[in-house]
Amino acid sequence: MQLVIHISSQESNTLNRYLGEPFNYVVTVCDEANEVCPFFPGAAKRLHWSLPDPAAAAGTEEDRLEFFRSVRERLRYRIEGELLNK
Repeated sequence: MQLVIHISSQESNTLNRYLGEPFNYVVTVCDEANEVCPFFPGAAKRLHWSLPDPAAAAGTEEDRLEFFRSVRERLRYRIEGELLNK
């Protein structure tokens, strides 16, 4: 199985559209989200992985894209290592 993480839109989605969905995991990835994350009654487990917020990336477009890619790869590593290998 190959894990694909798309970053093409480089924007966050609102949580409201997901609140009624059942999830095996809810993972927050920035400290602000962890503090204000709503309760997901359908989530079997809630995790927090403190990662830098790509929206805060500065520099040229290429610098920002590299920052997004770096965070994506850290997510891939955590997902493949901690969630998919259980």
